[in-house]
Amino acid sequence: MTATLEAARVSTAALPVIDISDLFSANFADRKAVGAELRAACLDKGFFYITNHGVPEDLIADVFAEAATFFALPAEQKAEVDKAKSKANRGYEPLQGQTLEPGTPPDLKEGYYIGPEHGPDDPRVVAGMFNHGPNQWPSQRPRFRPVMEAYRDIMFDLSATMMRGMALSLDLPENFFDGYTSDVMATVRLLHYPPQPAHGNPAQKGAGAHTDFGGLTLLRQGDIGGLQVWDQGSGSWIHADPLPGTYVVNLGDMISRWTNDRYRSTLHRVVNMSGKERYSIPFFYTGNYAYTVECIPTCLAPGEQPKYPPVTVEQHMRNMYQRTYK
Repeated sequence: MTATLEAARVSTAALPVIDISDLFSANFADRKAVGAELRAACLDKGFFYITNHGVPEDLIADVFAEAATFFALPAEQKAEVDKAKSKANRGYEPLQGQTLEPGTPPDLKEGYYIGPEHGPDDPRVVAGMFNHGPNQWPSQRPRFRPVMEAYRDIMFDLSATMMRGMALSLDLPENFFDGYTSDVMATVRLLHYPPQPAHGNPAQKGAGAHTDFGGLTLLRQGDIGGLQVWDQGSGSWIHADPLPGTYVVNLGDMISRWTNDRYRSTLHRVVNMSGKERYSIPFFYTGNYAYTVECIPTCLAPGEQPKYPPVTVEQHMRNMYQRTYK
């Protein structure tokens, strides 16, 4: 495999492992202490692992099992719920359906998008708000929907807790992001990465180098690695290998906008050189589409000006989708 797809193996200390159990504590000092750990991680690479997050392992196992079974279905059955049939970008995304890294071949992955359920009479759907609408569900898998909805809902709660931790990390009131964490849009995305071809195009990856669009991403990895993170300090890619019981958390572009790049959304990619099928489940926490993201004044140094103009979450997401789904 060409060196352009390789990455260094480093100790897990390079990507911190943060026990977030005290974010659920009734004691403010306990929560503030976790905020300090988050701050250190966000000022470094913007990538870290979290433990003691409260998501049941048996539910996670069910999600992976349903995902693997769905992706093993015949192509014509998966096509029944192709997201091209959805105005809300929900459902199945075929292999090579997205190009995350400009100027490279399409990504070697297939996926499935699941979000909040919005019926046709929902005011946001009637108004044509981007990505709002009903989900699509595979008729061949009766357990698929209840498993995914249970997982989606618990991840909403965990992500809101993480945003309170992020506020503490910035020395802001704990409820600073409450407007952003109400009436939230988020996506459970099931991903399947076939093995990287031995003699394939060296520019083609499972997922091209990119930053995430939204606020936070909470990624649950399966047993097979492949996630690589750009380490600005060394100027090289490093592995973020799966650690049992953890989520990998990374900051999205909206956090960069809020903090004027004090906290950065970090480049990352996926290269599956294991020779095996790889599965992962990112949860993209996008926030309230009507919310306006603008620079937090306390994140500016004296005399510094905001780098980014204010933007609604909805407009930002429209821009990002137009860039990667041409």
